[in-house]
Amino acid sequence: MFSVETYAPLDTLKPVGDNIWIVDGPVIGFQYLGMKLPFSTRMTVVRLANNKLFIHSPIRLSDPLRAEIDALGDVRFLIAPNTIHYAEVPDWQKAYPNAKAFCAPGVIKRAKSVGLDVQFDGELADTPEPEWQDDIKQILVRGGYLNEAVFFHTTSDTLILTDLIENFEPDKIKSPIWRFFIRLFGTMDPHGSAPRDMRATFIGHKDSLRKCVQTMIDWNPTRVILAHGRWYDTNAVSELKRAFRWVLK
Repeated sequence: MFSVETYAPLDTLKPVGDNIWIVDGPVIGFQYLGMKLPFSTRMTVVRLANNKLFIHSPIRLSDPLRAEIDALGDVRFLIAPNTIHYAEVPDWQKAYPNAKAFCAPGVIKRAKSVGLDVQFDGELADTPEPEWQDDIKQILVRGGYLNEAVFFHTTSDTLILTDLIENFEPDKIKSPIWRFFIRLFGTMDPHGSAPRDMRATFIGHKDSLRKCVQTMIDWNPTRVILAHGRWYDTNAVSELKRAFRWVLK
């Protein structure tokens, strides 16, 4: 019923800046109001100063991708950054048993509710873990349904988001119905933002969200990586102010 184009080529490392890459993955189906909605996927790979790899929002692990990852460094940290992005972590844990997995608060409960058996070594908080604090800054955005850890890679001046901003390009959406829904949600490029329905999770949390957004702006990123849709390789601060004006006003 719904279809979207991917960001080919898939399952391959794409350089973003110094020691940071994205990997575009396949379209996945997300259950919403009885419908299976298509989302393109994207993960981020950061190589820390000690050559250890930080894998943010892991996508499917294909053999070609694993070969590229292994050539890049030692996979040591698997990050489930919010209460939606965690399903591929178990496959990565099988492939990299020495890696530590960290998740946003709420992920463990949600995974159990859908019958997914996944174990984590710790929960993400307002400050980075000692293992990556020299390379990556971190804050935790808390909501009623969605908790999302936000990361800033200092070497490349790159902010890494997941679902706090979604930015779908209209020419990649083949279904008029899905295009209508995306416009309704407020997540159509060039006006990407948090989906309107998701914003409800921050009712009662707007003051803390506003402080988190201001922290992101104060980090003064050069670019912003998103998990869904076109990410921002320029004008990062302006895009943040625009995308979060619903909470900054």
